[in-house]
Amino acid sequence: MNTIKGPAIFLAQFMDDKAPFNNLENIGDWVAGLGYKGVQIPTWDARCIDLQKAADSKTYCDELKGKLHEKGLEITELSTHLQGQLVAVNPAYDIGFDGFAPDSVKNNPKARTEWAVNQLKLAAKASANFGLTAHATFSGALLWHTMYPWPQRPAGLVDMGFEELGKRWLPILDAFDEVGVDVCYELHPGEDLHDGVTFDMFLDKIDHHTRANILYDPSHFVLQCLDYKQFIDIYHHRIKMFHVKDAEFNPSGRQGVYGGYQSWVDRAGRFRSLGDGQVDFSAIFSKLTQYGFEGWAVLEWECAIKDPVQGATEGAPFIQSHLIQATSKVFDDFAGGGVDEDTNRKILGL
Repeated sequence: MNTIKGPAIFLAQFMDDKAPFNNLENIGDWVAGLGYKGVQIPTWDARCIDLQKAADSKTYCDELKGKLHEKGLEITELSTHLQGQLVAVNPAYDIGFDGFAPDSVKNNPKARTEWAVNQLKLAAKASANFGLTAHATFSGALLWHTMYPWPQRPAGLVDMGFEELGKRWLPILDAFDEVGVDVCYELHPGEDLHDGVTFDMFLDKIDHHTRANILYDPSHFVLQCLDYKQFIDIYHHRIKMFHVKDAEFNPSGRQGVYGGYQSWVDRAGRFRSLGDGQVDFSAIFSKLTQYGFEGWAVLEWECAIKDPVQGATEGAPFIQSHLIQATSKVFDDFAGGGVDEDTNRKILGL
């Protein structure tokens, strides 16, 4: 067993043009002051990182790591959630997702996809230059608009969609494999990879590529009414990253999983700050420790009610209190006796 590393924090939801959230050095001081020991960096945010430079220059990466190390911080992983989304976009979502892309490829889905794929390959090189072993991303979605099958899905549609998704991701996974980094898909509604079944279908299309792994975030499973504890039992060998995020699901006589087009605060299912939702984190940390999870416990703050600064401030001690120092001995060793083969044979009556 291993002791999970942490606490760490995903910076994406906190970056802002106002200090101390306006650059990596300032926000590093802030999160270190709150008790965090690691930061997960969104690669699309130029206030944090120059992805091209990180891919091209180990010196740049070493300097950035050094500045954070002086604050008592490590880089836990890089993230390409927004770029990964653009690897696969159904035309129904072109307008909305163009907002994630640079102006040079907007209104050009083919060029946008090529840009996204290149971004992932840059992230592979950058991750290696930082000495990281895991990377966070989204899968994108070709099929999400057919998630509820009305009108009826044509025969073969789902298989074709996953075939194409696998075709797009295989060269990216190979690029990460070349540098020894795992790709961890955050299983998330809106993505074609959003639960265990869809992850399994994807694995079948990529010959169970060893670099295709999971960013485990229980909040997305609470909102799907999926057993997020049993999920760890099934997929622990593929879980290489962990977002510590809370959620609650309170269905009523008027709405349930789909939320009735309501805002986040008015939905039956909504994300909450740590400790304010329904996730059983004691069980999760126990299971991940039991299965030898070697990564970081990373706060991802998303809450429809609480202020982000309060959420981050409360998050570090919350995570710290759930970290388990993995035992190096068996609790009943004190009662053990010396045993040899002859003794064992006698006990068995042999």
